[in-house]
Amino acid sequence: MKAADAAAAPTPEATRTVTAAVAKKAAPVARPVIQQVERVKATTAGVKRGGKRFGEAVWAPLAKASNVLWLEVTGVLFGMFAVVAGAWAWNNRRDLAGAGTAAHQEWLRIAMFLLFGYLTVSSYVRAAERSRR
Repeated sequence: MKAADAAAAPTPEATRTVTAAVAKKAAPVARPVIQQVERVKATTAGVKRGGKRFGEAVWAPLAKASNVLWLEVTGVLFGMFAVVAGAWAWNNRRDLAGAGTAAHQEWLRIAMFLLFGYLTVSSYVRAAERSRR
């Protein structure tokens, strides 16, 4: 079985001889084809590079603007909660003098006002920082 496979296999010298003969005949024809293939590869690489730059030029400002807009919108929403909590705490400020659940609720209102106030200010600060980059 091994002898039959070895006899049927082509010899490397014969393969090299045939390849060299084909290459000699095809050399004048293959040269323009190879040059055209190289030009197509260079053009393709240039188009890819240009497309990438175009995408960066278009999407980067849009992503930046949408990020800043998102921070400003969340700042507005946090600000609304802060205003409601602040008004609620101000209207019920007399509850701080007493003891019990009314005083605890008033401290929770004040804490909520401070938390949402901080989130409002930090959202606007972050939006201003990102818009300057």
